[in-house]
Amino acid sequence: MTATAGPHVGADARRSRLASNYAPLPVSLTWASGAWARDVHGHAYIDMLAGYSSLNFGHRHPALVAAAHDQLDRLTLSSRAFGHDLLEPFADALARLAAPAMRGDEPLVLPMNTGAEAVETAIKAARKWGYDVRGVTPERATIIVADGNFHGRTTTIVSFSTDPQARDGFGPFTPGFRVVPYADAEALAAAIDETTVAVLLEPVQGEQGVVVPPADYLPAVRAICDDTGVLLIADEIQSGLGRTGTTFACELWDVQPDLMTLGKALGGGIVPVSAVVGREDVLDVLAPGTHGSTFGGNPLACAVGLAVVELLSTGTMQARARTLGAHMHARLATMASAGLIERSRGVGLWAGIDVDPAHLTGRELCERLLERGVLAKDTHGSTIRPAPPITIDEQDLDLALDRLGQALC
Repeated sequence: MTATAGPHVGADARRSRLASNYAPLPVSLTWASGAWARDVHGHAYIDMLAGYSSLNFGHRHPALVAAAHDQLDRLTLSSRAFGHDLLEPFADALARLAAPAMRGDEPLVLPMNTGAEAVETAIKAARKWGYDVRGVTPERATIIVADGNFHGRTTTIVSFSTDPQARDGFGPFTPGFRVVPYADAEALAAAIDETTVAVLLEPVQGEQGVVVPPADYLPAVRAICDDTGVLLIADEIQSGLGRTGTTFACELWDVQPDLMTLGKALGGGIVPVSAVVGREDVLDVLAPGTHGSTFGGNPLACAVGLAVVELLSTGTMQARARTLGAHMHARLATMASAGLIERSRGVGLWAGIDVDPAHLTGRELCERLLERGVLAKDTHGSTIRPAPPITIDEQDLDLALDRLGQALC
């Protein structure tokens, strides 16, 4: 498919009935396959965002679509009031995939729907474990988080956000969180006391601009958690499931968390699927009636989730992310040397690119890319963060990077 430029859908003259909590780029998509999408005018685009890593395996991956179609003909929803034939197989498969990267021998799986729900679930489990097992005084549990974090947009989660846009105007805020500088293990250690039940971190901060910590940071955090007896919760919602060239980003540093939150790519770009995976003694504190979800672990979600785990089980996707990622980072380094961009960083098939704010904003760069047939998203001023599908062809990746170079001139 050839990327084409042309007129895009602009604002309608009449008042939209859609709430304006987003300011999307002026394009309306109607079809997609693999790394390509097409708008209502027939213009084609290379997708370099992949739904914030929800589309790690591209649009409409044949194996994932087939699993969904098969399940649609059988059973879509039963609620957790009943079991169904795919619930245990999904939990078993995901637990096996995660087990080598987790603390503990046989992790449990608690299925939910969205990433924010998974984080909320992990927070609840950590607090309950802190009271029941660690002996923290009731209503006093605290969790250590990092500045620059992005774990979702619920009122609890934005309570510990350091992004004014996500936080301002939504108080009063939920107590029980302490914010420390990201990648500062000493500050993290100093914040832990007898009320601390967990440390919640993104191994790589995605929304902040694909910020990769120093090599010694996560191992130091793991050691601090071990020494103080608190849980390490890794938010792998964006970084997990192949994006960084490993199944989970924590594996880059041989760090095993106690709990891990998963989402986005777990639904294969077809249906929202998330989960908390973790130690049996921690998740077992959530007895029947203490937590739940109408759609969590539904049959359609489990069918797609099982197919996602199968795609990752061979290691082919992870190896592809490493190979294509190395190629992408080499090309970005050349752009930086040529002065087209200020700097780039990242890991696997995931990058943060900073451009000179005196030259153009990230939004303006994304608009230029859109006119050249490339879909991208900005974050925090003059930064964009490419995360193309792992299934993208190298030629298409090069075409998108060529267009990036043109847009920067």
